[in-house]
Amino acid sequence: MDFKDSILQLSKRVTSLKESIQTEEATKNAFIMPFIQILGYDVFNPLEVVPEMDCDITKKKGEKIDYAIMKDGSPIMLIECKHWKQDLNLHDNQLKRYYVASKAKFGVLTNGIVYRFYTDLIKENIMDDVPFLEINLEKIREAQIEEIKKFCKENFDLDDILSSASELKYMSEVKKVIRSEFEEPSPELVKLLTKRVYEGIVTQKILDQFTDIVLRALKSHINDVMSEKLGIAIKVTEAAGAPIQKSSTAVEQKEEEQKEEDKSSKIVTTVEELEGYYIVKSIVCEVISSERVTYRDSQSYFAIFADDNNRRPICRLHFNNLSNKRIGFVDENRNEQMESIDKLDDIYNFKKQLIEAAKRYV
Repeated sequence: MDFKDSILQLSKRVTSLKESIQTEEATKNAFIMPFIQILGYDVFNPLEVVPEMDCDITKKKGEKIDYAIMKDGSPIMLIECKHWKQDLNLHDNQLKRYYVASKAKFGVLTNGIVYRFYTDLIKENIMDDVPFLEINLEKIREAQIEEIKKFCKENFDLDDILSSASELKYMSEVKKVIRSEFEEPSPELVKLLTKRVYEGIVTQKILDQFTDIVLRALKSHINDVMSEKLGIAIKVTEAAGAPIQKSSTAVEQKEEEQKEEDKSSKIVTTVEELEGYYIVKSIVCEVISSERVTYRDSQSYFAIFADDNNRRPICRLHFNNLSNKRIGFVDENRNEQMESIDKLDDIYNFKKQLIEAAKRYV
């Protein structure tokens, strides 16, 4: 079994066993020791893995790191372990103390599910506050597997890892800034973009107006990119001749709806409709997987349903009349009950109805 398969197998093990793990020691035995073994280190060989290694800088408190990975008689990586339910944010200072007291270049804080990898990019021998790599075994990505692989016994190259660590850290920080800007554009970004498109004098009043415009534009861009990617994926699937399993009734419904939509090119999916969709999606994900929640726009309304099946309606958004926005709920007899809303946030007032609608498809 290769490295990737071993990590994915451990990922499945974590998901299936975690609820039965009651102690920190059990977390070590079930999750963390297998992880160390996957890296190629013999957990029972003290020349490779030292449990409870002394990391007390004062030599008075008897502080010990859970595991120290060794190379040529010196520690190269410290691993501090917690119970899988523990919040790691509460324990990074503990690992910092151990890091200073050792000669190791890397520190790992883990609860057996989440692994945070640290080094000293900012100040030598002082562990950075921010990990350069963080993985969650239950949500692990292929690119992360490649980064972890660098810590394997047979691949371990200090300079190579440090070079990657620096890049990973700053990429992570840049991604956080981008995410923050997409959620709430900073005044600096709003001003920058406004000057690019607005020909008049940029006053504070103009900036206030453009703050909402920029936010909506960013969200719209994300939706455009997602739609484009989805379109490409569909074309690739069709080109490959992949079968699409649908009942004949579902196919007929899809064809009928497509014909109706083809009659007019006036259907425009607005940012407001998409924002409403994401609000509904965030509400009903309490009872059904968010991947199952889909939408389809038409001239009359914006439909949100489950499993890409309009026979499984969750609600309909009637936003075409700006002065009379409504949300509709379709019962089992196909009757629609309309409720008026003034603004998008009013959708949250109908959480109970949305949950009840989604529960029909659990």
